[in-house]
Amino acid sequence: MTLRLADKLLAPPVLLAPMAGITDRPFRDLVMRFGAGMVVSEMVASQEMVQAKPGVRERAELSADVENTAVQLAGREAHWMAEAARQVADRGARVIDINMGCPAKKVTNGYSGSALLKTPDHALTLIEAVVRAVDVPVTLKTRLGWDDSLLNAPDVARRAQDAGIRMVTIHGRTRCQFYKGHANWQAIRAVKDAVSIPVIANGDIVNSDTARTALDQSGADGVMVGRGAQGKPWLLAQICHDLFGAAAPVKPTGPDLIEMVRGHYQAMLVFYGTDLGLRVARKHLGWYMDEAGTHSPTRRAVLTSRDPQEVLRLIGDALSVSAEVAA
Repeated sequence: MTLRLADKLLAPPVLLAPMAGITDRPFRDLVMRFGAGMVVSEMVASQEMVQAKPGVRERAELSADVENTAVQLAGREAHWMAEAARQVADRGARVIDINMGCPAKKVTNGYSGSALLKTPDHALTLIEAVVRAVDVPVTLKTRLGWDDSLLNAPDVARRAQDAGIRMVTIHGRTRCQFYKGHANWQAIRAVKDAVSIPVIANGDIVNSDTARTALDQSGADGVMVGRGAQGKPWLLAQICHDLFGAAAPVKPTGPDLIEMVRGHYQAMLVFYGTDLGLRVARKHLGWYMDEAGTHSPTRRAVLTSRDPQEVLRLIGDALSVSAEVAA
């Protein structure tokens, strides 16, 4: 199964969700090596990006010109959204995504993210400005509504389509749910019925079974995977195989897993620099150790060491449970 996004084919239609502090360039590259239809950059604040006059580092972080990568922008003013869109398009962005789904208070208090669901007329001015500013496809990621009394995603999606949006991703929760409870995939069907553009289901998709159920209940054209991929960069490729017949990924175990994690760790140190990289890497190493069932003393040693060479050595010990199982 393929999904057409303007002149692009997303095959299969399994996408990596944007997650702040997680879906950075090293992680996106790793996920794409296993296989995914598209990956999305971390959310970029439009005004801050434009005013900071981003340079080489920011371009590398966004990887705007990398095939099957979308750059996600957030903001509350049409001018800054349009200017940021032009900048990333000039860098070679293939797809620009508009964030209307982030529930974080620091975002919604600034009237960005999912707060825009409360002011759809204003939200449409941002969408129209971005669509007019660039020639590349513009997509939208949002939620079912602000709360249970304002479930306006179908109407927002319909108006967004009329304004030129080429695909919409719906997280099956309201903003006020944050990430509590369960995603309501069935409610996404109302959005699918309201538009003719592709609709992507998001929320609580953690394996092939939940992906299949989400598609069945929502009628969506594809799925977006977020937290389920933490510590499992091969997960999207596995869903692509199980649901859409793509080539099966080789899930690393034993020495291969240790080598992959060490490579991911070193990529983070190169990308962020040693000091920041040490801190950023800890959450990813923690997720890998969760998967491997690492014992507490070794886990603690990995997550507290400030010596990259020691961490590289300890990764072998920390993932030896997986290595022993594979042997």
